[in-house]
Amino acid sequence: MSTAHHDGRPVRTAVVGLGWAARSIWLPRLRHHPDFAVSAAVDPDPASRAAVTADAPDTPVLAAVHDVDPSEVDLAVVAVPNHLHCEIAGDLLRKGIPVFLEKPVCLTSAEAEQLAEAERVGGARLLAGSAARHRADVRALLASAGDLGAVRHIELSWVRARGVPDAGGWFTQRRLSGGGALVDLGWHLFDIAAPLLGSAEFAQVTGAVSDDFIARDTARVSWRAEGTAEDQESERATVGVIDVEDTARAFLVTDDGVSLSLHASWASHEERDITRIRIDGSAGSATLRCTFGFSPNRLEHPELTRTDDGRTRAVTVPEEPIGTEYDRQLDELLAQLRDPAGPRRAIEEARRTISAIERIYSSARAAQQKAQPHRV
Repeated sequence: MSTAHHDGRPVRTAVVGLGWAARSIWLPRLRHHPDFAVSAAVDPDPASRAAVTADAPDTPVLAAVHDVDPSEVDLAVVAVPNHLHCEIAGDLLRKGIPVFLEKPVCLTSAEAEQLAEAERVGGARLLAGSAARHRADVRALLASAGDLGAVRHIELSWVRARGVPDAGGWFTQRRLSGGGALVDLGWHLFDIAAPLLGSAEFAQVTGAVSDDFIARDTARVSWRAEGTAEDQESERATVGVIDVEDTARAFLVTDDGVSLSLHASWASHEERDITRIRIDGSAGSATLRCTFGFSPNRLEHPELTRTDDGRTRAVTVPEEPIGTEYDRQLDELLAQLRDPAGPRRAIEEARRTISAIERIYSSARAAQQKAQPHRV
């Protein structure tokens, strides 16, 4: 089994999947972090490999996960399209290579079990989690929860004004993405709630989905560049499949009585892209308004407030550059790798999250099927 080193040597890291997330988030940060070294970049696409070579000629580029040598890699960061997460991460785990897997960790409960088995077989850890949990404002919100008494309700909302990713590409094809805004944005929201919910399971789940904006050209994301405009137009003309939701709403109740409302939208009627998280407790509430992710159409400053006894007051939140949360996430990965005996939370959290997502979709489908005979 490959492990991180205690002798000060950087963690040798393979980046698997060289799309937007790898090129814009992971490769630059790994290269600049003193405790990591990029030991391989892996992608079957020759153009993607060539782009990495142009940026960093000394980085070995490989065409397949099969070529990754466990003796030369301490960690694999997997940033492939959603439908490949389980297969690629499972292959690496079975080879004994610890894996950090971008969300969504899996697309079905069956895939969660396959990843758990791959962990057991290879003796390597799966690491996962949304970078949003490492934002300074989210940390401040979660820290304040300890003063709110018993948590009664959590409100989670990430609503973009416009931000459908890669319309017509794999993001908007259910067989490749696993779902729309619920899988993409909703996974981050569930991840924020995880520290507050602990090991509680959801006893009740109901939800609804809609797709009023997804096919509109004006609703497309503006900050992700996946090739040239011509390439994107050609891909849309070739693929053209859009069968996921742009908006999901859900209400869930845990087996110990905590309720949770969730609203995830790739596009909406709103003016700005706003993330809102509110924790209601027996002794008070705390509310964070901010913008997750890299959208330029954002709140200028995060706003955190605390309310109790009829009085609302602002809580100071440190200012930080967009993307700082990913730097902190790397630091956290380092700590987890150097504590191999630590709790294996990733699989347990993934099981709960994907189960909730499956049940939201099931509830939404049942409602749509009931409504169909009444449509004119």
